[in-house]
Amino acid sequence: MCGIIGFSGTENCVPLLLEGLKTLSYRGYDSAGIAVHTDGGVTTVKAKGKLEILEEKLKTHGGLFGTCGIGHTRWATHGAPSLRNAHPHLSGNRKFAVVHNGIIENYASLKAELEAEGFSFASETDTEVVCHLLEKYYKGDLKEAVFSAVKRLEGSYALGILCSDMPETLVAVKRFSPLIIGIAEDANMIASDVTAIVPHTKKVIYIGDGEIAFLTPSSVELFDWQGSMKDRRISIVNWDVVSAEKNGWDHFMMKEIMEQPRAVAETLERNIKNGEVVFEGLKLDATRLKKINRINIIACGSAYHAGVVAKYVFEELLRIPTEVDLASEFRYRNPIVDGDTLTLAISQ
Repeated sequence: MCGIIGFSGTENCVPLLLEGLKTLSYRGYDSAGIAVHTDGGVTTVKAKGKLEILEEKLKTHGGLFGTCGIGHTRWATHGAPSLRNAHPHLSGNRKFAVVHNGIIENYASLKAELEAEGFSFASETDTEVVCHLLEKYYKGDLKEAVFSAVKRLEGSYALGILCSDMPETLVAVKRFSPLIIGIAEDANMIASDVTAIVPHTKKVIYIGDGEIAFLTPSSVELFDWQGSMKDRRISIVNWDVVSAEKNGWDHFMMKEIMEQPRAVAETLERNIKNGEVVFEGLKLDATRLKKINRINIIACGSAYHAGVVAKYVFEELLRIPTEVDLASEFRYRNPIVDGDTLTLAISQ
């Protein structure tokens, strides 16, 4: 999973971007980079390998200053881990910078179309088609260009976008990949994970799928893909960043392993009242539950492995056939389901 961070504020955003990328590094990555609005336009600095290499390049670069920018940690999908494939990616006219988490499934056909129109590609990534689509559709109206570009994209993705003509504006696009807005004083931000936001604010907006946000230091506008404005749904995060840190463990995997007994106990405790198991949000009564004849579990990564454990438990205790599928593959199946199939979708 790639990590995305973005800020639009009144102070130098470079230290904030680096701090956010460090917070997101638990997702795994092979390269990292940032793009910042500067006096000379959009400036990018990228590095293959650890974030420390990126920090050193920034020092060699003589530092970087800007109040609006985006950052990215990449986990290679399209194209090998390399400097040329590292994000952010730029349009041919360097007017747009884009960071991306997810997969553009129709990128090959879009790339062929764009190359036929004269656009040149500098990387092997699927992300670069987004940059060139933005350039293609931009006629001076950023919103119109973004709406036109994303309507051409198929797949699962979250995007952070800068346009050199609007140095205070940060654009966020979400379709099936995680992306969250943070609302702070004199600044607004985006991130793939709320853990990168809570050091700065506990006010967040969980962007819905198929929504596009335009952020400045003092405003957040949320739209659907048809251009209709959406209501801002501000939530308050009720925990602090300490609970998401490594707490002395060498890495997050060890922390999560050692926290499993407590996490399981706390999860179960919420659903046990007066000795009875109660799932208040389930909305399935005992009669309905007894009709279940099949269980599908859908998840990715470590959540998938939890699902595999659940399969053994469910089949042993319930004697109900249970299948576990990778979520990224399940969408391409024509699964055998009926009105009495229970589907469990597990997220990280």
